[in-house]
Amino acid sequence: MLVLVINCGSSSVKYNLIETSEKRDICKGLIERIGAVTSIVKHEPVGKKHVKDTRVISSHTDALQEIMSYLLNSENGIISSPSDIKAVGHRVVHGGEMFKDSVLIDEDVTEAIQQAFDLAPLHNPPNLKGIQAAKEALPDVPHVAVFDTAFHHSLPAHAYLYGIPNRLYRRYKIRKYGFHGTSHYYVSRQYYKLNDKPVNDIKVITCHLGNGASIAAIDGGRSVDTSMGFTPLSGIVMGTRSGDLDPSILFYIMEKEELTLNNLHALLNRHSGLLGLSGYASDMRDLIAEAGKGDRRCQQAIDVFCYKIKQYVGSYIASMNGCDAIIFTAGIGENSPLIRKQSLQNMGYLGIEIDDKLNENAERGSIQKISTDDSKVDVYVVPTNEELVIAIDTAKIAEATAQSPWL
Repeated sequence: MLVLVINCGSSSVKYNLIETSEKRDICKGLIERIGAVTSIVKHEPVGKKHVKDTRVISSHTDALQEIMSYLLNSENGIISSPSDIKAVGHRVVHGGEMFKDSVLIDEDVTEAIQQAFDLAPLHNPPNLKGIQAAKEALPDVPHVAVFDTAFHHSLPAHAYLYGIPNRLYRRYKIRKYGFHGTSHYYVSRQYYKLNDKPVNDIKVITCHLGNGASIAAIDGGRSVDTSMGFTPLSGIVMGTRSGDLDPSILFYIMEKEELTLNNLHALLNRHSGLLGLSGYASDMRDLIAEAGKGDRRCQQAIDVFCYKIKQYVGSYIASMNGCDAIIFTAGIGENSPLIRKQSLQNMGYLGIEIDDKLNENAERGSIQKISTDDSKVDVYVVPTNEELVIAIDTAKIAEATAQSPWL
C-alpha cells in the first residue's frame, strides 16, 4: 500500500511517501519557513534528481498543494493520480489518556486532538493544521492519527503518577505521558530481531537523542518508564528545553525577573537546555566543535547532557532489575561517538563497556554493535524510522476500514 506520511510543525511540513508492502521510501521532502517571505522546498525522490527551491508558501494548505503538485508532475514520475495514495498517516504528538493506539481520524478524533492543545501547545495545533490541509488535498482516502504518546500507555501507575493531590490527576489528567513513542518502539523491535531470546525476557533502554531527547525503559516489549512527562519539557537536558528542574526555581525566576507565564514558558522551552547552558548554540555539532577549541561553557553543556543520560540509564537499570541492551538513536545518538562514549563512561560496575574503535567507526544508517565482547550489556546504534512505523500503522487501519464487517 502506498501511504503518505505527514509530520507538521508550526512552520514546516515533512513528508514521506512509503510503499508499506516493501517497507521502502518512494519520495520524501520538507517544506520549511511556511508563512515567511520565502519558504524552502525540498523534494527527494529515491533514485532520482533531488529538488531544492525557494518560493512563497503561505499556509499548511499551500504546503500540501505543493507536495501533491510535485508528486503528480508527469516529469517526476512519482505517482500518476491522487488515487495512487491509499491512505495518509499523521504524526500527532499528544493523545492524552484517550488514545492508546493509532486511530482513523473522524470528527470525534479531531475534537479530541484539539482538546489536547493545552498539553502540547507547540505541537498539537500544527499537527491538526496538517490533518485539515491533507484532508483538503486528499479527501477520498482514510486519514490516520499515530500518537507519540501511545507506546507509553503501558506505564504502570507508580511510574506515571506525580506526587500531587490525586484529585488533580482525576480532574485534569496530570500524569506522565511520554513521547517519541514511535521511535522507542521501532528501535527496540529492531534489537529483538537480533536475538533468539523471547521478547518477554528482554530488557532494553532506548536513548532517542536529538534536539528533543528522551530515554525509555522497555521490559518485555512494553514501555515501563520514560524521561519525558506530562509534556515534552521534562527529562534530560535538550537543545532548547530545560529538562528536569526543581519546581521552586520557577517561582524564584518569575519573581526575580518579573516574568509572565508566557515569558517563563518561552524561557524553559526555547531558551534553556544546551542553548541556555552554552550561551552559544543548541546544535550538538556546534557545541562539540567549540568545546574542541577550548570553550568552557560549551564543554559544560555537553557534560550536563551526558550526565543526565547516565542518570536515567542507571535508574532504569535499577527499576527493571537489569538490562540486556542500551540503544542510541536519532540525530545525536546515531551520529556522535563522543556523546555515546561519555554518556556510558565509568559504568564498568554495571558491566557496560564500549569498544572505542567500534564506536568511532560505526557506519551511519546501519545497525551497529559498539560494546566490547566482554560487556554484560549490549550497546547498539540503531537508526530510527518513525515514518515507517506511522505508515505501517496507517496501512493496517486503512485496510481494516476497507473490509466488510461480515468477513
